Amino acid sequence: MSWDGEPLIPTALSTIAQGRLYYRGKDAVELAASSTLEEVAALLWNTAVPPSFRSGGQRHSSRDSARTRAFTVLARAAAAGTPTFGRAPGVLQGEAAGLVGCLASAFCTVPDRSAPLHVRMAEAWKLKDSGADLLRHALVLLADQELTASAFAARVTASTGASLGACLVSGLAALSGPLHGNATVRVQSLFEEVARSGADETVARYLASGLPIPGFGHPLYPTEGDPRAASLLGSFDPPLPFRQMISKVSAATGLRPTIDVALVALVTRLALPDYTPFAMFAIGRSIGWLAHSLEQVASGMLIRPRARYTGPPRAT
Repeated sequence: MSWDGEPLIPTALSTIAQGRLYYRGKDAVELAASSTLEEVAALLWNTAVPPSFRSGGQRHSSRDSARTRAFTVLARAAAAGTPTFGRAPGVLQGEAAGLVGCLASAFCTVPDRSAPLHVRMAEAWKLKDSGADLLRHALVLLADQELTASAFAARVTASTGASLGACLVSGLAALSGPLHGNATVRVQSLFEEVARSGADETVARYLASGLPIPGFGHPLYPTEGDPRAASLLGSFDPPLPFRQMISKVSAATGLRPTIDVALVALVTRLALPDYTPFAMFAIGRSIGWLAHSLEQVASGMLIRPRARYTGPPRAT
């Protein structure tokens, strides 16, 4: 069950083929050129009209970290949420849109109005129009990526009939691990090291230690590299340490940057807070978690794999 094994779950949402990522048959990179997150949600959720991610004018404690606020708001939604079984798709899709707005507001207190989410996030983070479009680009690229650990967690929860809020909590919990969405923390640490020591010395130290270089090389894109990273990095001028490191790693190892490097480069270029890469990942990927949850609910199947027992022999 690591990258290429069971479980195999039928899905019409997204797939990776010949080094490209597709949302319902449409190239994700091409969609990211102009689509909003709302339009991609309509595609993945199979709705006729793009949803509106209203935040409901929530207020959050300024004493809590952004991550704490995000977990708190979703935990409350899970505790108060209604089970999904027996509810019409349109009702569930409306609830899903509200949850995305609440999650985004927990991370960056977006204004509660009907403008596209990336515009309101840019307003909350005091970005200009060009920065807003870069947010839109990144969020679309992050919306889904087949059966990731967090998507699988959300689907398992959805298969029990739990509320959509519970599904999002499951997805966010899985995303928070350092081998998934929290990989951006390791990438941030890497580039702090690059700033201190330079790209040449940093790469030499990693190669000498035999440790993998965080943010470079992706098992699902082994030949041409992560197309999401290439698309996002090509949409702005990355800071010099990023350009130097990408060039040095590519020359020394043949590995190319992942979306984690692109996100950290973008946040650095826009001078956003350190928590922003994880926030963008969670907000964008919430679209996919909800799409997987809705698809799983519609299937009516409980996900309950069997274990291969390797413990002591049974007593006879």
